Amino acid sequence: MLRTHTCGELRLTDDNKTATLSGWVQTIRDKGGVLWIDLRDRYGITQLLLEDGQTAPELFTIARSLGREFVLKATGTVIERKSKNPNLPTGDIELKVTALEVLNPAKLPPFLIEDETDGGDDLRMKYRYLDLRRNPVRRSLELRHRMAQQTRVYMDGQNFIEVETPVLIKSTPEGARDFVVPSRMNPGEFYALPQSPQTFKQLLMVSGFDRYYQIVKCFRDEDLRADRQPEFTQIDCEMSFVEQEDILNMFEGLVRHLFKAVKGIDMATVPRMTYADAMHRYGSDKPDTRFGMEFVEIKGPFDTIDMTSGKGFGVFDAAELVVGINAPGCAHYTRKQLDELTDWIKRPQIGAKGLIYVRYNEDGTLKSSVDKFYSEADLKGWAVHFGAKPGDLMLIISGDCAKARKQLSELRLEMGSRLGLRDPNVFSTLWVLDFPLLEYGEEDNRWFAMHHPFTSPKPEDIPLLDTDLGAARANAYDLVINGTEVGGGSIRIFNRNLQARMFSILGFSDEEAKAQFGFLMDAFEFGAPPHGGIAFGFDRLCSLFGGADSIRDFIAFPKNNSGRDVMIDSPSTISQAQLNELKIATIKA
Repeated sequence: MLRTHTCGELRLTDDNKTATLSGWVQTIRDKGGVLWIDLRDRYGITQLLLEDGQTAPELFTIARSLGREFVLKATGTVIERKSKNPNLPTGDIELKVTALEVLNPAKLPPFLIEDETDGGDDLRMKYRYLDLRRNPVRRSLELRHRMAQQTRVYMDGQNFIEVETPVLIKSTPEGARDFVVPSRMNPGEFYALPQSPQTFKQLLMVSGFDRYYQIVKCFRDEDLRADRQPEFTQIDCEMSFVEQEDILNMFEGLVRHLFKAVKGIDMATVPRMTYADAMHRYGSDKPDTRFGMEFVEIKGPFDTIDMTSGKGFGVFDAAELVVGINAPGCAHYTRKQLDELTDWIKRPQIGAKGLIYVRYNEDGTLKSSVDKFYSEADLKGWAVHFGAKPGDLMLIISGDCAKARKQLSELRLEMGSRLGLRDPNVFSTLWVLDFPLLEYGEEDNRWFAMHHPFTSPKPEDIPLLDTDLGAARANAYDLVINGTEVGGGSIRIFNRNLQARMFSILGFSDEEAKAQFGFLMDAFEFGAPPHGGIAFGFDRLCSLFGGADSIRDFIAFPKNNSGRDVMIDSPSTISQAQLNELKIATIKA
């Protein structure tokens, strides 16, 4: 070994020991007669000391030739520091150097290898191997390691078996786009990279492996954002001989175990909410329940009271839904702030046509942007309905039900952020249940599976498959933490006839269903047990535990928003010889 200790290991209890450290030069401070070097590895930083008259002159020569990120080996005696650094675990000691060896010189890095770096995202991604030396990124990957480790501890304790499933599989038409891989030995035919191991884990249940899990890489060729990558990791799980309640209890246990083992937090029992209730109260199937500001309707399908019509305000009269939130303590917002909020919600990505406000002033008076149409008595009625108090601000949107709820959901989250109610160190978990089984695509003029084609309807809703498809509920569930869906799953169809019926509803011909999923339906005829499962977005889960918005720092080598790895310059073209081997024609730019 080129070291006896790491750079984060030595303490005062090691005083007068001889130690050898190896690492990277963080900083050099040369005061003439005294020279200090901060030596860094992934465990920490130790200060090296060279003193005139006590350190050999040739060591000073070596030390003064060093630059940032030189790889260095230093041997010396551990001594107590005269000027201690309380911010470092090793801050009570330093290593008085007796030998120094440059293991490898280094070019000056393109950005500072420090917690607060001067490198932008693009530069850091190009030199990701340097970015990984920084403490925040290292800590993120250490957290990811602990999350994976503790997942395996819990799953092993619950008698699950970890099974690897294939990476080269068959392309399927449902869901996101597949990444495809040409087969050299089967010209003109392609593998697909798995979007999930869904069918394989169901086949494992047919095989009698009644408790399976896998921390598995999955792939989707879709547009990217902060919490999405073309390749991502799932904690993929399946169980046999279970009902929904068994799944919820088992994997609520996993989440509570992770919070306790990784964060030291004792999580309460996870509350539950139906999809319909979540949409009504928050306009989202993944509501952030760290704060209130629940929706209040003053006209709409869920309220028998219409408190807006007949006053001459055509916008409300024509609206299907008039709905708002109460922002506590915001009556002081100026007209400029309200105009800025209005502009924010009218942005194309949100698409609201406008925003109505009602100030409930501290003196009890009410002032709104629709005073021309509504009296103070009208506004007082709204305030009572909203549960508003003096000092509060009511923000109201109107329009088509689905659009208005989505727009108000975005406004609610924005107000939660502006009011400091979305603390990343506070965690609010929620099960969302009873999703619609199907959703109708107007453009394609057909039904789509809300989750995937293998999700079972609620047993009591199976008759609705013949009478009212839109009313049928899925035996499905999502786990939401702080407004982010971190896991989703369902009880599966395990009967061939019901699975064939589902494929028919989704527009598959018998031939298409057989070609795509005949292997699964055939397997159902050989004694498939009732089964269900869930998959957690592992990268998202790690970023939530780390208090970050982006998953990138929790992935060692992530892609950028264009799906590119700018460090290795991938994807890239391949040679004509390779194309010829694959029987693929020349691709012209």
